[in-house]
Amino acid sequence: MAVRRINLALQGGGAHGAFTWGVLDRFLEDGTIEIAGISGTSAGALNGAALKAGMAMGGRDGARENLDWLWAQVGAVGDMRMASWFRAFLPVSTLWSDLTERFAPFSPGETFTRLFSPYDFGPFYVNPLERVVSQFHYDLVCGSAGPAFHVAATNVRSGKIRVFSGAEISTDAILASACVPTLFRAVEIDDPATGLSEAYWDGGYTGNPALFPLFDPGLPADIVVVSINPLRREAVPRSAQDILDRINEVSFNSSLLREFRAINFVKELIADGRVEAGAMKDVLVHIVADDALMTSLTAATKLVPTLGLLWELKAAGRAAAEAFLARHGGALNRESSVDLGALVS
Repeated sequence: MAVRRINLALQGGGAHGAFTWGVLDRFLEDGTIEIAGISGTSAGALNGAALKAGMAMGGRDGARENLDWLWAQVGAVGDMRMASWFRAFLPVSTLWSDLTERFAPFSPGETFTRLFSPYDFGPFYVNPLERVVSQFHYDLVCGSAGPAFHVAATNVRSGKIRVFSGAEISTDAILASACVPTLFRAVEIDDPATGLSEAYWDGGYTGNPALFPLFDPGLPADIVVVSINPLRREAVPRSAQDILDRINEVSFNSSLLREFRAINFVKELIADGRVEAGAMKDVLVHIVADDALMTSLTAATKLVPTLGLLWELKAAGRAAAEAFLARHGGALNRESSVDLGALVS
């Protein structure tokens, strides 16, 4: 089979990002898929950095090994903001979800963040992800070898997205992309455009993930979105926790849906002949997801990186990627496998 060149758009979602780990593991296993570009937010940024650096070190196998290393490190994070003290005794995601819903109106982590700000820690504050993120090989993450890589974060003061690319990507840039404001202090990064230090929060508020960096003419037309935030839930939430969970999902999907609408609008213009051929890129969209699994989880499990949960999600990601390749692999580099008109209408 001919090589199929794709771009990856990797959503954020805390520990649920282990699902993306599984998808990437399966894609890297397929020698006919070439990853040309990556746009990642939050956990998607961590996955993208591990993939790019690992590929530069050791090709596909190196990328898979580096992703394994990343999630072993995330699973070893010990911090009350990331999980409760008894997280090690809850290896299965559904068990954690059930116990959280049954015995507390809010998860322990959410209750904690309602009472305390990350700024209340004073000089004792530590971002627990920094130990992991600082270990990336940034000469490789920022290098020209391998896929083009982009990381999105949200400017706290302006509310606008900032995309970090190339040499701009750093420990702080990735921490900013994963900076949930109720858990972590805003990450301060100098903006070369203004000469000022700007504060950043999680990129999911403005781009989860950002698709527009992948519109570059030098990149392939295909964008494969690895979705870990369900776009649709059939049940209307009624409990306080369910309502908050759905608010979280809607807010983190809103930017993605806006970009889908823009892509669909351009596709309609091209189809109707209202723009000259080649004047605008005809983007081909694909989605890898397991909404049945993700709708069975709550937002609380995003903060519970137990090894059991992570491995369960990796297996689900591999299975979803396998199903996608079997059903839609032939569409890659030919046509979209997603009906954007139906999705955004």
